[in-house]
Amino acid sequence: MLAALGRVTDARPSPRIPAGRVAKGLFLMTLTRLGSLNALEQSAGSRFWRRTLGGPLPSADTLGRVPAGMDEDQLRAILAAQYTQFKRNKALPPPPHGLIALVLDGHEMTSSERRVCKGGLTRTVGSEETAHEQHYHRYVAASLVGQDFHHFVDIEEVAPGEDEVAAALRLVRRVHAAYARAFDVVMGDALYARADFFLAVRALGKHVLTVLKQKERNLYKDAVGLLALQKPMSFTRRGGRTHVLAWDLPEMTSWTQMGCAVRVVCTRETTATRRQKSRQIEEPAAEWMWVTTLSPLQLPTEALVELAHARWDIENQGFNEAVTYWHMDHVYRHEPTAMRVLILLTMLAMNVVRAFQRRALKPAVRAAFSLLHITRCMLAELYAEHPHVTPPG
Repeated sequence: MLAALGRVTDARPSPRIPAGRVAKGLFLMTLTRLGSLNALEQSAGSRFWRRTLGGPLPSADTLGRVPAGMDEDQLRAILAAQYTQFKRNKALPPPPHGLIALVLDGHEMTSSERRVCKGGLTRTVGSEETAHEQHYHRYVAASLVGQDFHHFVDIEEVAPGEDEVAAALRLVRRVHAAYARAFDVVMGDALYARADFFLAVRALGKHVLTVLKQKERNLYKDAVGLLALQKPMSFTRRGGRTHVLAWDLPEMTSWTQMGCAVRVVCTRETTATRRQKSRQIEEPAAEWMWVTTLSPLQLPTEALVELAHARWDIENQGFNEAVTYWHMDHVYRHEPTAMRVLILLTMLAMNVVRAFQRRALKPAVRAAFSLLHITRCMLAELYAEHPHVTPPG
Protein backbone atom coordinates (compact mmCIF):
# COMPACT_ATOMS: atom_id res chain seq x y z
CA MET A 1 0.00 0.00 0.00
CA LEU A 2 2.72 2.49 0.97
CA ALA A 3 4.76 1.50 -2.08
CA ALA A 4 1.80 2.24 -4.36
CA LEU A 5 1.16 5.58 -2.65
CA GLY A 6 4.83 6.44 -3.07
CA ARG A 7 4.30 6.40 -6.85
CA VAL A 8 1.51 9.00 -6.78
CA THR A 9 2.45 11.97 -8.95
CA ASP A 10 1.80 15.71 -8.90
CA ALA A 11 0.30 17.25 -12.04
CA ARG A 12 2.21 20.49 -11.52
CA PRO A 13 5.70 20.79 -13.05
CA SER A 14 8.77 19.95 -10.97
CA PRO A 15 7.37 19.78 -7.46
CA ARG A 16 10.07 20.35 -4.84
CA ILE A 17 8.64 17.69 -2.51
CA PRO A 18 7.70 14.32 -4.12
CA ALA A 19 3.91 13.90 -4.12
CA GLY A 20 4.37 10.24 -3.21
CA ARG A 21 6.07 11.16 0.08
CA VAL A 22 3.20 13.53 0.89
CA ALA A 23 0.61 10.89 -0.01
CA LYS A 24 2.23 8.36 2.32
CA GLY A 25 2.43 10.87 5.15
CA LEU A 26 -1.23 11.86 4.75
CA PHE A 27 -2.29 8.22 4.55
CA LEU A 28 -0.53 7.46 7.84
CA MET A 29 -2.14 10.56 9.36
CA THR A 30 -5.60 9.21 8.47
CA LEU A 31 -4.64 5.66 9.44
CA THR A 32 -3.76 6.79 12.98
CA ARG A 33 -6.69 9.25 13.16
CA LEU A 34 -4.52 12.25 14.01
CA GLY A 35 -6.95 14.55 12.23
CA SER A 36 -4.62 17.54 11.97
CA LEU A 37 -1.75 18.56 9.71
CA ASN A 38 -0.16 20.48 12.57
CA ALA A 39 -0.39 17.44 14.84
CA LEU A 40 1.25 15.39 12.10
CA GLU A 41 4.03 17.96 11.68
CA GLN A 42 4.78 17.84 15.43
CA SER A 43 5.65 14.15 15.04
CA ALA A 44 8.28 14.96 12.40
CA GLY A 45 11.13 14.36 14.87
CA SER A 46 10.34 10.65 15.02
CA ARG A 47 12.84 8.38 13.27
CA PHE A 48 9.79 6.49 12.01
CA TRP A 49 9.29 9.02 9.22
CA ARG A 50 12.71 8.82 7.57
CA ARG A 51 12.55 5.04 7.67
CA THR A 52 9.02 4.92 6.22
CA LEU A 53 9.03 7.83 3.77
CA GLY A 54 12.64 7.65 2.64
CA GLY A 55 13.08 11.27 3.71
CA PRO A 56 11.87 13.80 6.28
CA LEU A 57 8.18 14.42 6.83
CA PRO A 58 7.14 17.54 4.87
CA SER A 59 5.84 20.59 6.71
CA ALA A 60 2.15 21.11 7.45
CA ASP A 61 1.99 23.78 4.73
CA THR A 62 3.40 21.37 2.15
CA LEU A 63 1.14 18.55 3.31
CA GLY A 64 -1.85 20.79 2.68
CA ARG A 65 -0.64 22.31 -0.58
CA VAL A 66 0.58 19.26 -2.54
CA PRO A 67 -2.73 17.29 -2.60
CA ALA A 68 -4.27 20.03 -4.77
CA GLY A 69 -2.12 18.79 -7.64
CA MET A 70 -2.33 15.03 -7.04
CA ASP A 71 -3.86 12.68 -9.60
CA GLU A 72 -7.15 11.44 -8.12
CA ASP A 73 -7.37 8.60 -10.65
CA GLN A 74 -4.13 7.16 -9.30
CA LEU A 75 -5.69 6.96 -5.84
CA ARG A 76 -8.81 5.33 -7.32
CA ALA A 77 -6.56 2.78 -9.01
CA ILE A 78 -4.95 2.02 -5.64
CA LEU A 79 -8.41 1.55 -4.14
CA ALA A 80 -9.25 -0.89 -6.95
CA ALA A 81 -5.99 -2.78 -6.41
CA GLN A 82 -6.75 -2.87 -2.68
CA TYR A 83 -10.13 -4.45 -3.41
CA THR A 84 -8.52 -7.05 -5.69
CA GLN A 85 -6.02 -8.01 -2.98
CA PHE A 86 -8.70 -8.22 -0.29
CA LYS A 87 -10.90 -10.32 -2.56
CA ARG A 88 -8.02 -12.67 -3.36
CA ASN A 89 -7.37 -13.06 0.37
CA LYS A 90 -11.03 -13.98 1.03
CA ALA A 91 -11.49 -10.83 3.14
CA LEU A 92 -14.75 -9.78 1.42
CA PRO A 93 -17.13 -12.75 1.65
CA PRO A 94 -20.70 -12.53 0.27
CA PRO A 95 -23.68 -12.76 2.64
CA PRO A 96 -25.78 -15.96 2.87
CA HIS A 97 -28.11 -14.83 0.07
CA GLY A 98 -25.08 -14.34 -2.20
CA LEU A 99 -25.67 -10.75 -3.34
CA ILE A 100 -23.17 -7.98 -2.63
CA ALA A 101 -24.57 -4.45 -2.70
CA LEU A 102 -23.08 -1.22 -3.95
CA VAL A 103 -24.55 1.29 -1.50
CA LEU A 104 -24.77 4.98 -2.40
CA ASP A 105 -25.06 7.74 0.15
CA GLY A 106 -24.87 11.51 -0.10
CA HIS A 107 -22.94 13.53 2.44
CA GLU A 108 -22.43 17.26 2.95
CA MET A 109 -18.85 17.84 3.99
CA THR A 110 -18.56 21.53 4.84
CA SER A 111 -20.52 24.76 4.68
CA SER A 112 -19.58 28.43 5.04
CA GLU A 113 -21.29 31.79 4.75
CA ARG A 114 -18.13 33.58 3.63
CA ARG A 115 -15.70 31.25 1.88
CA VAL A 116 -16.51 30.67 -1.81
CA CYS A 117 -14.73 27.65 -3.28
CA LYS A 118 -14.39 26.75 -6.95
CA GLY A 119 -16.69 23.84 -7.71
CA GLY A 120 -18.75 24.29 -4.54
CA LEU A 121 -22.52 24.62 -4.28
CA THR A 122 -24.55 27.61 -3.13
CA ARG A 123 -27.96 27.82 -1.47
CA THR A 124 -30.07 30.38 0.35
CA VAL A 125 -30.74 29.71 4.03
CA GLY A 126 -32.57 31.53 6.81
CA SER A 127 -35.93 33.28 7.01
CA GLU A 128 -37.06 36.10 4.71
CA GLU A 129 -35.54 38.65 7.06
CA THR A 130 -32.23 36.82 7.57
CA ALA A 131 -31.85 35.11 4.17
CA HIS A 132 -28.24 34.76 3.06
CA GLU A 133 -26.10 32.58 0.80
CA GLN A 134 -24.32 29.52 2.12
CA HIS A 135 -21.54 27.75 0.24
CA TYR A 136 -21.00 24.02 0.69
CA HIS A 137 -19.67 20.81 -0.84
CA ARG A 138 -21.70 17.62 -1.26
CA TYR A 139 -20.40 14.17 -2.19
CA VAL A 140 -21.84 10.78 -3.05
CA ALA A 141 -19.93 7.84 -1.57
CA ALA A 142 -20.00 4.30 -2.94
CA SER A 143 -19.35 1.31 -0.69
CA LEU A 144 -19.52 -2.45 -1.07
CA VAL A 145 -21.54 -4.19 1.66
CA GLY A 146 -21.42 -7.94 2.18
CA GLN A 147 -21.04 -10.42 5.00
CA ASP A 148 -19.82 -8.38 7.99
CA PHE A 149 -17.83 -5.97 5.87
CA HIS A 150 -18.22 -2.44 4.54
CA HIS A 151 -15.64 -1.46 1.95
CA PHE A 152 -15.30 2.06 0.48
CA VAL A 153 -14.57 2.21 -3.26
CA ASP A 154 -15.05 5.78 -4.53
CA ILE A 155 -16.66 9.21 -4.19
CA GLU A 156 -18.09 11.76 -6.60
CA GLU A 157 -18.70 15.44 -5.94
CA VAL A 158 -22.07 17.00 -6.80
CA ALA A 159 -21.36 19.74 -9.34
CA PRO A 160 -23.15 23.11 -9.48
CA GLY A 161 -26.45 22.92 -11.32
CA GLU A 162 -26.99 19.18 -10.87
CA ASP A 163 -28.69 17.03 -8.24
CA GLU A 164 -27.29 14.16 -6.20
CA VAL A 165 -28.73 11.49 -8.52
CA ALA A 166 -26.82 12.88 -11.51
CA ALA A 167 -23.56 12.68 -9.56
CA ALA A 168 -24.50 9.19 -8.33
CA LEU A 169 -25.07 7.96 -11.89
CA ARG A 170 -21.64 9.27 -12.90
CA LEU A 171 -20.18 7.48 -9.88
CA VAL A 172 -21.99 4.19 -10.61
CA ARG A 173 -20.72 4.13 -14.18
CA ARG A 174 -17.14 4.73 -13.05
CA VAL A 175 -17.37 2.11 -10.29
CA HIS A 176 -18.91 -0.36 -12.74
CA ALA A 177 -15.97 0.12 -15.10
CA ALA A 178 -13.48 -0.69 -12.31
CA TYR A 179 -15.53 -3.18 -10.22
CA ALA A 180 -17.89 -4.76 -12.77
CA ARG A 181 -17.99 -8.14 -11.01
CA ALA A 182 -17.77 -6.84 -7.45
CA PHE A 183 -21.47 -6.17 -6.86
CA ASP A 184 -24.90 -7.39 -7.92
CA VAL A 185 -27.33 -4.69 -6.82
CA VAL A 186 -27.17 -0.91 -6.35
CA MET A 187 -28.91 0.46 -3.26
CA GLY A 188 -29.89 3.93 -2.09
CA ASP A 189 -32.43 5.92 -0.15
CA ALA A 190 -35.77 7.25 -1.42
CA LEU A 191 -34.01 9.98 -3.42
CA TYR A 192 -32.87 7.31 -5.91
CA ALA A 193 -36.37 5.88 -6.55
CA ARG A 194 -36.40 7.50 -10.00
CA ALA A 195 -36.98 5.86 -13.36
CA ASP A 196 -33.90 7.43 -14.99
CA PHE A 197 -31.69 6.04 -12.23
CA PHE A 198 -33.29 2.57 -12.31
CA LEU A 199 -33.09 2.33 -16.11
CA ALA A 200 -29.46 3.51 -16.21
CA VAL A 201 -28.38 0.92 -13.62
CA ARG A 202 -30.33 -1.85 -15.37
CA ALA A 203 -28.57 -0.91 -18.61
CA LEU A 204 -25.31 -1.81 -16.84
CA GLY A 205 -26.70 -5.25 -16.02
CA LYS A 206 -27.19 -4.57 -12.29
CA HIS A 207 -30.33 -4.61 -10.17
CA VAL A 208 -31.61 -1.74 -8.02
CA LEU A 209 -33.14 -1.61 -4.53
CA THR A 210 -34.25 1.68 -2.97
CA VAL A 211 -36.54 2.96 -0.25
CA LEU A 212 -40.00 4.05 -1.43
CA LYS A 213 -41.43 6.99 0.55
CA GLN A 214 -43.27 9.27 -1.86
CA LYS A 215 -46.88 8.79 -0.72
CA GLU A 216 -48.29 10.77 -3.64
CA ARG A 217 -46.93 8.32 -6.21
CA ASN A 218 -49.28 5.85 -7.88
CA LEU A 219 -46.87 3.02 -7.10
CA TYR A 220 -46.99 3.82 -3.39
CA LYS A 221 -50.78 4.22 -3.35
CA ASP A 222 -51.37 0.95 -5.22
CA ALA A 223 -48.99 -0.94 -2.93
CA VAL A 224 -50.78 0.36 0.17
CA GLY A 225 -54.14 -0.63 -1.34
CA LEU A 226 -52.96 -4.18 -1.99
CA LEU A 227 -51.68 -4.76 1.54
CA ALA A 228 -55.18 -5.45 2.87
CA LEU A 229 -55.74 -8.08 0.16
CA GLN A 230 -52.62 -10.13 0.95
CA LYS A 231 -51.79 -12.10 4.06
CA PRO A 232 -48.33 -11.12 5.34
CA MET A 233 -45.57 -13.59 6.02
CA SER A 234 -44.01 -13.57 9.48
CA PHE A 235 -40.39 -14.07 10.51
CA THR A 236 -37.77 -12.70 12.90
CA ARG A 237 -34.45 -10.99 12.33
CA ARG A 238 -31.56 -9.59 14.40
CA GLY A 239 -31.22 -12.84 16.30
CA GLY A 240 -34.92 -13.07 17.06
CA ARG A 241 -35.14 -9.61 18.66
CA THR A 242 -37.21 -8.10 15.84
CA HIS A 243 -40.51 -9.54 14.66
CA VAL A 244 -41.35 -8.80 11.01
CA LEU A 245 -44.63 -8.88 9.08
CA ALA A 246 -43.82 -8.65 5.36
CA TRP A 247 -45.95 -8.14 2.27
CA ASP A 248 -44.30 -9.02 -1.06
CA LEU A 249 -45.88 -7.52 -4.21
CA PRO A 250 -43.79 -8.79 -7.15
CA GLU A 251 -45.72 -7.59 -10.22
CA MET A 252 -46.43 -3.89 -9.76
CA THR A 253 -47.06 -2.06 -13.05
CA SER A 254 -48.04 1.35 -11.64
CA TRP A 255 -44.60 2.81 -12.37
CA THR A 256 -45.29 3.50 -16.03
CA GLN A 257 -41.98 5.31 -16.65
CA MET A 258 -40.14 2.03 -16.08
CA GLY A 259 -41.93 0.24 -18.90
CA CYS A 260 -41.89 -3.01 -16.92
CA ALA A 261 -43.14 -4.46 -13.66
CA VAL A 262 -41.26 -3.82 -10.43
CA ARG A 263 -41.43 -5.45 -7.03
CA VAL A 264 -42.53 -3.69 -3.84
CA VAL A 265 -41.87 -5.14 -0.38
CA CYS A 266 -43.51 -3.65 2.73
CA THR A 267 -42.71 -4.56 6.32
CA ARG A 268 -43.96 -3.75 9.79
CA GLU A 269 -41.22 -4.48 12.33
CA THR A 270 -41.47 -4.50 16.11
CA THR A 271 -38.51 -4.78 18.46
CA ALA A 272 -38.83 -5.34 22.21
CA THR A 273 -37.00 -2.52 24.00
CA ARG A 274 -36.58 -1.95 27.73
CA ARG A 275 -36.71 1.74 28.59
CA GLN A 276 -33.83 2.84 30.78
CA LYS A 277 -35.88 5.16 33.00
CA SER A 278 -39.09 3.17 33.56
CA ARG A 279 -37.58 -0.32 33.00
CA GLN A 280 -40.76 -1.10 31.08
CA ILE A 281 -40.60 -3.20 27.93
CA GLU A 282 -42.03 -1.47 24.88
CA GLU A 283 -42.42 -2.68 21.29
CA PRO A 284 -42.20 0.34 18.97
CA ALA A 285 -43.17 -0.42 15.39
CA ALA A 286 -41.34 0.70 12.25
CA GLU A 287 -42.83 0.51 8.77
CA TRP A 288 -40.71 0.18 5.65
CA MET A 289 -41.39 0.07 1.93
CA TRP A 290 -38.86 -0.78 -0.78
CA VAL A 291 -38.98 -0.97 -4.56
CA THR A 292 -36.63 -3.24 -6.51
CA THR A 293 -35.99 -4.91 -9.85
CA LEU A 294 -35.03 -8.18 -8.11
CA SER A 295 -37.57 -10.97 -8.53
CA PRO A 296 -38.63 -13.36 -5.72
CA LEU A 297 -36.66 -16.12 -7.45
CA GLN A 298 -33.48 -14.05 -7.35
CA LEU A 299 -33.99 -12.97 -3.74
CA PRO A 300 -36.70 -14.32 -1.38
CA THR A 301 -38.60 -11.91 0.85
CA GLU A 302 -36.69 -12.56 4.07
CA ALA A 303 -33.32 -12.19 2.33
CA LEU A 304 -34.47 -9.00 0.60
CA VAL A 305 -35.41 -7.44 3.94
CA GLU A 306 -31.94 -8.25 5.31
CA LEU A 307 -30.30 -6.81 2.21
CA ALA A 308 -32.45 -3.66 2.37
CA HIS A 309 -31.50 -3.04 5.99
CA ALA A 310 -27.83 -3.52 5.10
CA ARG A 311 -28.03 -0.09 3.44
CA TRP A 312 -27.85 1.41 6.90
CA ASP A 313 -24.35 -0.03 7.23
CA ILE A 314 -23.09 2.90 5.21
CA GLU A 315 -24.82 5.23 7.67
CA ASN A 316 -23.29 3.58 10.75
CA GLN A 317 -20.01 2.20 9.40
CA GLY A 318 -19.70 4.69 6.57
CA PHE A 319 -19.82 8.44 6.86
CA ASN A 320 -21.01 8.54 10.47
CA GLU A 321 -17.94 6.60 11.59
CA ALA A 322 -15.73 8.37 9.07
CA VAL A 323 -16.78 11.79 10.33
CA THR A 324 -16.87 10.96 14.05
CA TYR A 325 -13.65 8.98 14.36
CA TRP A 326 -11.68 9.50 11.13
CA HIS A 327 -12.11 13.28 10.66
CA MET A 328 -13.31 12.88 7.07
CA ASP A 329 -15.32 16.12 7.23
CA HIS A 330 -12.27 18.11 8.37
CA VAL A 331 -11.13 20.51 5.65
CA TYR A 332 -7.35 20.28 5.68
CA ARG A 333 -7.16 22.63 2.69
CA HIS A 334 -10.15 24.38 1.14
CA GLU A 335 -9.46 23.36 -2.45
CA PRO A 336 -11.70 20.88 -4.35
CA THR A 337 -9.00 18.46 -5.52
CA ALA A 338 -7.24 18.47 -2.16
CA MET A 339 -10.52 17.77 -0.38
CA ARG A 340 -11.30 14.79 -2.65
CA VAL A 341 -7.74 13.45 -2.31
CA LEU A 342 -7.98 13.48 1.49
CA ILE A 343 -11.34 11.69 1.38
CA LEU A 344 -9.92 8.98 -0.91
CA LEU A 345 -6.91 8.54 1.39
CA THR A 346 -9.26 8.24 4.37
CA MET A 347 -11.21 5.55 2.52
CA LEU A 348 -7.99 3.63 1.90
CA ALA A 349 -7.06 3.86 5.59
CA MET A 350 -10.50 2.80 6.83
CA ASN A 351 -10.50 -0.22 4.52
CA VAL A 352 -7.03 -1.27 5.75
CA VAL A 353 -7.85 -0.98 9.45
CA ARG A 354 -11.16 -2.79 9.13
CA ALA A 355 -9.60 -5.63 7.16
CA PHE A 356 -6.80 -5.88 9.73
CA GLN A 357 -9.35 -6.08 12.53
CA ARG A 358 -11.46 -8.73 10.75
CA ARG A 359 -8.70 -10.93 9.35
CA ALA A 360 -5.48 -10.44 11.34
CA LEU A 361 -6.77 -10.34 14.92
CA LYS A 362 -8.05 -13.35 16.78
CA PRO A 363 -11.72 -13.33 17.90
CA ALA A 364 -10.75 -12.90 21.55
CA VAL A 365 -8.71 -9.80 20.72
CA ARG A 366 -11.49 -8.34 18.57
CA ALA A 367 -13.94 -8.87 21.42
CA ALA A 368 -11.64 -7.28 24.00
CA PHE A 369 -10.42 -4.20 22.11
CA SER A 370 -12.24 -1.62 20.02
CA LEU A 371 -11.16 -0.33 16.63
CA LEU A 372 -10.30 2.97 18.31
CA HIS A 373 -7.87 1.15 20.64
CA ILE A 374 -6.22 -0.56 17.67
CA THR A 375 -5.58 2.75 15.88
CA ARG A 376 -4.23 4.25 19.11
CA CYS A 377 -1.72 1.41 19.26
CA MET A 378 -0.64 2.33 15.72
CA LEU A 379 -0.29 5.96 16.79
CA ALA A 380 1.79 4.90 19.80
CA GLU A 381 4.21 3.14 17.45
CA LEU A 382 4.61 6.37 15.49
CA TYR A 383 5.58 8.29 18.64
CA ALA A 384 7.72 5.49 20.10
CA GLU A 385 10.80 6.78 18.26
CA HIS A 386 10.18 10.48 18.90
CA PRO A 387 13.06 12.11 20.85
CA HIS A 388 10.60 13.95 23.13
CA VAL A 389 8.96 10.63 24.09
CA THR A 390 11.81 8.13 24.01
CA PRO A 391 13.99 8.38 27.13
CA PRO A 392 17.69 9.18 26.41
CA GLY A 393 20.22 6.38 26.39
